[in-house]
Amino acid sequence: MLHSRSAQNTVLSKRVMKNFKRKTTILVCSSLVFFGGAFGNLFNKPAQAAVGTHVVISEVYGGGGNSGSSYKNDYIELYNPTDSSVSLSGWSIQYASSTGTFSSITNLTGSIGSHQYYLVKEASGGGGTVDLPTSDVTGTINLSASSGKVALANVTTSVSGSTSSNVVDFVGFGSANDSETSPTGTLSATTSTERKDNNGGTTQGNGNGWDTNNNASDFVITSSLVPQNSSSAAEPSSQGQTGTDNDHMGLGNPSGATSNTSNSNNYLMVKPQYDLSYNNSKHEPNWVSWHIGSSDLGSAARQDDFRADTTLPSGWYQVTASEFSGSGFDRGHMCPSADRTSTVANNSATFLMSNMIPQAPNNNEVTWANLEDYSRSLVSAGNELYVVSGGYGSGGTGSNGYKTTVGNGVVVPAQTWKVIVVLSNGSNDISRVTSSTRVIAVLLPNDQTASSHPWSYYRVSVDSIESLTGYDFLSSVPASVQNAIESKVDSGATN
Repeated sequence: MLHSRSAQNTVLSKRVMKNFKRKTTILVCSSLVFFGGAFGNLFNKPAQAAVGTHVVISEVYGGGGNSGSSYKNDYIELYNPTDSSVSLSGWSIQYASSTGTFSSITNLTGSIGSHQYYLVKEASGGGGTVDLPTSDVTGTINLSASSGKVALANVTTSVSGSTSSNVVDFVGFGSANDSETSPTGTLSATTSTERKDNNGGTTQGNGNGWDTNNNASDFVITSSLVPQNSSSAAEPSSQGQTGTDNDHMGLGNPSGATSNTSNSNNYLMVKPQYDLSYNNSKHEPNWVSWHIGSSDLGSAARQDDFRADTTLPSGWYQVTASEFSGSGFDRGHMCPSADRTSTVANNSATFLMSNMIPQAPNNNEVTWANLEDYSRSLVSAGNELYVVSGGYGSGGTGSNGYKTTVGNGVVVPAQTWKVIVVLSNGSNDISRVTSSTRVIAVLLPNDQTASSHPWSYYRVSVDSIESLTGYDFLSSVPASVQNAIESKVDSGATN
């Protein structure tokens, strides 16, 4: 945000640091100066940040009352991540179109409590079926359902843009010509842009105060609209928290995916059941990441309702349920159906085609399935898991022979990979990942020979999958712990 910006530290990526360790101290020091000054943007991990130190815009929704929407009105939600109540008297919410000026203003009243929310109700498109929760203030601004700019100002007169001295917080979305660093993704009648939680993840109940001064990385596009007001429960700050427990990306964002639609081949999608990086060129996920604990396993039946993911950005191709028919490849779940049996809705969500890659039947139905079964047995034995999986390369062999694509250009990966972090049930998960934590990583051929060996045969190190894919797994874990556990090949029990 624009007031009290926290320092953003940049660090060389873990992979580069590993290579530098082989050099002498003098060479390391000189190399760090050179790379940090000349090529920092090539190797840096995402900037580190703290929770915001002022009131922030936590959610923007502009599809209220539009065709296909549920809520009748547009809204802007504010969140106070500080330890003190803040008076909003004399403040305002201001809106401009993606290229326009700030002429639409809603004046604010009252105050926003520590770690609490404040809901600003705006205009309606005339449709919708669901009323918003009781708003803290009501305005008449008609937001765009796709692109625009919203400013939180400490004045009631029009501001000029994100750099105005009176702007407390600023969000550009879609094709906005002004934002904090880069705009967040394009919205729709069924999606909002929501700020990440106080740990930089997407866990409900952890506040919405993440602040790196970059809209694209601070927000996610979500179809889970849950507007909150001053009567909503206060949500904690990040003080004293050492991890993002149970968050699907609690151990990191492997590819630095963002919810900016211009990042179409590394587009972050956040769902209640799993998170993923979507590749619009390949028409499939780069990776899917999820947490699984005992509460995720229940008695809900397998829904088998394969379908297109209609929450993909407007204009992107949506892979259909029948796309793989006759190809000789399965619609291979990344987050498995059986990992989400607590409710029908959670199980159904795993059948979205954005959660699928083309998998050879003997890979998917035999070896891969056996690893999935083993993973759930670990949960039943008193553990919780953090899992990431995906495909790599192009060209696999299914029951009808070799193919590089199926359907309308859905890429057939050459290999499938998975990384599983095993923790005993508990809290403060990141702090409990140590050099002795069990991490299972596998790399399987995406062909009919995959079933000729048990899944244990295909165990590799996390480092080897990182080298192959270019991803950085477990980036939330301290580097010294990463170095220890990512270089090992698991040799633990397999049944």
